[in-house]
Amino acid sequence: MKDSFLIKKPWVTERATDLNALGQYVFIVKPHATKPEIKKAIHEIYKVDAVSVNVINRPAKRKRFGGIMKGKKEGYRKAIVTLKEGQKIEIQ
Repeated sequence: MKDSFLIKKPWVTERATDLNALGQYVFIVKPHATKPEIKKAIHEIYKVDAVSVNVINRPAKRKRFGGIMKGKKEGYRKAIVTLKEGQKIEIQ
């Protein structure tokens, strides 16, 4: 599998935007992606050097409608990537 397909999308929230000032960027990644693979994919896509990668697994949650269980909200895997000093990514 090509490394660039491991990154699904950037995660743009108020907190994630605040992390950008510190040189950290948040991405939603595939569930099986490892830290070295994520680091390599960020380098291929954005042409920047990642210093570290932290990964968070968010579990699926059960959904209720009118007191009846109707299914699950899908879980996801988040990666917080810290870039080398002076580098940044333009995320739209």
